[in-house]
Amino acid sequence: MTPLSPPEPNTHDGKTRRVGVEVEFAGLPPQDTAAMVRALFGGEVRVISPHRLTVDDTRWGNFTIELDTQYAHPDAEVLDAMPSGDSEWERHRHQIRVDFHSRTRELIGDVVTGLVPTEIVCPPIPWNELERLDKLFEALREQGAKGTDASLLYGFGLHLNPEVPSLEAASLLDHLRAYLLTAEWLREQIDVDITREVLPHANPFPKAYALKVLAADYAPDLDTLIGDYLADNPTRNRELDMTPLFAYLRPDYPHELFQNKLVKARPTFHYRLPDARLSQPGWGSAVEWNRWLEVEKLAADTATLRRRAAGYVAKHTRSPLTRLWLNLRRWVKTP
Repeated sequence: MTPLSPPEPNTHDGKTRRVGVEVEFAGLPPQDTAAMVRALFGGEVRVISPHRLTVDDTRWGNFTIELDTQYAHPDAEVLDAMPSGDSEWERHRHQIRVDFHSRTRELIGDVVTGLVPTEIVCPPIPWNELERLDKLFEALREQGAKGTDASLLYGFGLHLNPEVPSLEAASLLDHLRAYLLTAEWLREQIDVDITREVLPHANPFPKAYALKVLAADYAPDLDTLIGDYLADNPTRNRELDMTPLFAYLRPDYPHELFQNKLVKARPTFHYRLPDARLSQPGWGSAVEWNRWLEVEKLAADTATLRRRAAGYVAKHTRSPLTRLWLNLRRWVKTP
C-alpha cells in the first residue's frame, strides 16, 4: 500500500518527517529475524547479547531485534558496575558476578523464547518510504511469524512513532484533541483484538481527561499540558502515549515516569493501538500510517476540530434525564 501524505509532511525545521516502527510477533527467534532484516536491507548483524541483536548501517540506520522482555537481557547497571575494590580477588569476584548474571539472563531468554514475542524496532524512516519497509512484513509472513490473531495468548502490537510536525504546545494540543475524537473510529477500523483489549498496554484515555482537554477554554502552556496529562495518565499504557514526547521536551520535569528507562525521549507521538496483523496479506506499516493520518487531518482542520470537540463535550456532559429524553425521542422516531 502507498503511504498517503500527511497535511504537514515536514518537521518544524523543514525536513521530511520520519516514522519509527515497532512490531511484535512469535514464531521467529531474534537470530533468524536479524538475518532476514540484513537480507532485505543490507547492513551488518551485531550480537549485543544472545537474545538482542542489531542490524547496523542499513539505508535508514540501525534495526534492533530482541526478545521483548528485559529479563532476557543483561542489565547494563550490572555490566557497567566497577569492582568494589582494587585487589585481584575483588576483580575476580566482580567478574564471576557479571558472568553469572549474563548467563542467568541468557537461560531466562532460552526458556521464554516462544512465550514472549520477538520485537523489531526499526530506525526512523521517511514517511514516504514506508512502502519499502513493508517488504519486512511480507518476509515475516513468508517465514512463519505469527501475529496477534494467531492465538488468544498473543497480545502483540504494532507501534508507530511519527515525528511531530511542530513542537509548539498549541500544535500538540490540536493533535491530542484530534486523537481523542478519532480514537473510537480507529478502534472500529482496526477491530482491536480482544486479547489486546484485555491487556493494559493500549488503554483508552479516561473520559474526565478527554472532557478537560476538549473544553473550548482549555489553552495550556507546555508545562500545564504535561502536568495535566500526567495527573490523569500516570502511565505509559495509553493508546497514544505522550510520555516519550514530553520527556524529550522537558527532560527535567519532576515526574517518576520520566526517570523510567523504558520511556525513550524522542520528538514523536507514540501510537500504540494497532494489532500486529501478520496473517493478513497486504497489511503493514503503510496501512496503519494511513489510518493514523485521519488524526492529523482533523488536527489540521481547525473549524471541524472545534465543532467536533464542542459536540463531544455537549454529548458527555448532558444530565441523565436529558440523555434519557433524547434516547426516547430517537426510539419513538425509529420506524
